[in-house]
Amino acid sequence: MKKTAVVIESLQPLLDCGRYAIKRLVGDPVQVTADIFKDGHDVIAAALKWRMVGTKRWREVPMTPGDNDVWSGSFTVTEIGDCEYTIEAWLDAYRTWLDEFRRKYDGGQDDLRSEALEGVHLLEQGASRATKADSSVLRAAAGELREADRAGAMKVASRPDVSAIMAKYPDRAVGSEFRPYGRIMVERKAALFAAWYEFFPRSAEGRGDRGSSFRDCLERLDDAKAMGFDVVYFPPIHPIGKTKRKGRNNALECGPDDPGVPYAIGSRHQGCPHGGGHRDVAPELGTMEDFEWLVGEAKKRGLEIALDFALNCSPDHPYVHDHPEWFFHRPDGTIKYAENPPKKYEDVYPLDYHNPSWQELWNELRDVILWWAERGVRTFRVDNPHTKPVAMWEWLIAETRAKFPDLVFLSEAFTKPKMMRVLAKAGFSQSYTYFTWRNTKQELTEYLSEVSAPWSADYFRPNFFTNTPDILPFFLQQEGRVSFMLRAVLAATLSPLYGIYSGFELCENAALPGREEYLDSEKYQFKQRDWNAPGNIKPLITKLNKIRRENPALQHLTNLRFHVAENERVLFYAKATADNVLLVAVNLDPHHLQAAAVEWPLWEYGLAWDADYAVEDLLTGERWTWHGSRNYIELNPASRVAHIFRVVR
Repeated sequence: MKKTAVVIESLQPLLDCGRYAIKRLVGDPVQVTADIFKDGHDVIAAALKWRMVGTKRWREVPMTPGDNDVWSGSFTVTEIGDCEYTIEAWLDAYRTWLDEFRRKYDGGQDDLRSEALEGVHLLEQGASRATKADSSVLRAAAGELREADRAGAMKVASRPDVSAIMAKYPDRAVGSEFRPYGRIMVERKAALFAAWYEFFPRSAEGRGDRGSSFRDCLERLDDAKAMGFDVVYFPPIHPIGKTKRKGRNNALECGPDDPGVPYAIGSRHQGCPHGGGHRDVAPELGTMEDFEWLVGEAKKRGLEIALDFALNCSPDHPYVHDHPEWFFHRPDGTIKYAENPPKKYEDVYPLDYHNPSWQELWNELRDVILWWAERGVRTFRVDNPHTKPVAMWEWLIAETRAKFPDLVFLSEAFTKPKMMRVLAKAGFSQSYTYFTWRNTKQELTEYLSEVSAPWSADYFRPNFFTNTPDILPFFLQQEGRVSFMLRAVLAATLSPLYGIYSGFELCENAALPGREEYLDSEKYQFKQRDWNAPGNIKPLITKLNKIRRENPALQHLTNLRFHVAENERVLFYAKATADNVLLVAVNLDPHHLQAAAVEWPLWEYGLAWDADYAVEDLLTGERWTWHGSRNYIELNPASRVAHIFRVVR
């Protein structure tokens, strides 16, 4: 039986009793609290300890006791990778003796010779653990204490230098260490703060009669950079299968010029050096050298390219020929295609992740990620991870991050909340969310209060995509250009992570009747576009991304606070750091002017309750003088969908 000398419980943060890692960025502080106590009246001490996984030496800082036995401490994570932390607490024998000695002295006890000898013994023990210089101080103090009278003994015992040295060399024999250790997944800044822009490379030139190649994508990169995006995300760029290839608008019959669905991955081409699967690029897009050239060009522009990791295989994928055991089979021996009744995907075979050769399959999928990482890709958007085993993702992400710690994984799991959250726990850096369908003040307030709460943000990072190739929300379909503007403001200011799928900046909203899907979707065809079409909202998006870069308050998640706006069609909230306070008001009604009295507790942000102060609208440069906590705004969607105020101190 293991002896527990000091009780350590309720350690926070700790995710599922240490089963999963919390998330932090390099340079972030980690605030740790725990309940720490011991039987009796002994004085205890505690240290917060941390180290990178795989190293032996702990670094530590002393913890500070607070009310009701709650202790606290903090440290800063300084490198990308996996960190672990714990608390060690122990009986502080010297301070316990000192406390008892002082109480007896203050109580008037005359004979303290025996108590003084106890102190001598403790000082000599401390000297045996100390460095030479500190040891000499402690031995001298022990000698003085041995010979001192009552008052002299109290004087020696009260020396702060002696207490400080004894604290440096504690005897932790009577103590405890918290197990299991807490874990931290330490990532780079782009895991929490980035603006994503998605486009199909084959539609880069906006021609409807033919596709574009990697070498044709520079103008799109330049446009994304000009709008202020950080990440350019490509849907699958691999060879597309020909068997059961889909036609325009998901037609079962494919025309001779239809390019097929990029998610039906795999086709044996002579120009594919790796069999035409997940390690190859579609020949019509170019060669691997062309792709690596494009990655380099993106890097020169301060952009990074994210790839779609879609685990779909067309009937023509080399896996089907080389590893048929990796797929589901019907009783007649044929391979089962993908279905989501009533939808059928006859151009796609799903993999069986629990087949008898599952470890071989998992190893292959890990190696695919490593293959692209070796070619400069550091960010992956993972298609439908909720339809694959969580255990596989936990293993695969850990395996690949062990070699490339700066990898970022985005989970595209529009599914049940608990599955979305466990995928984040398993290691996904970011997650798609329900923001796409949250439109009313109540919906936005409730949902954002949940995902920005510290307990959630410890591991779940929401990436607010306004639209996707699969999802054109009814709100965007029905409410016109202004709806795109107000959703852009919400996405860009509510979360430090957000993204748009190309066409959003052009306010494209033609949909299949009664469905949240694009009419003439570029999943099935080349897309005709004028990238600077009249009515585009590129200037607004550019301004929003500039505001995000220049204001640290928008680069954090847990600093979101909703405040009073006396109108259900006006959303009012603050995001603040120590020296950067922003107040955002958004008109949720795309058709009518909405006015509201708004209130915010300015005293909580460092201003007097009756202060006069200026607010500058970062969207327009206008300034107003406000007084106190209650002020008035009005938003006419014909000219202004939102205010983004910076409080000028």
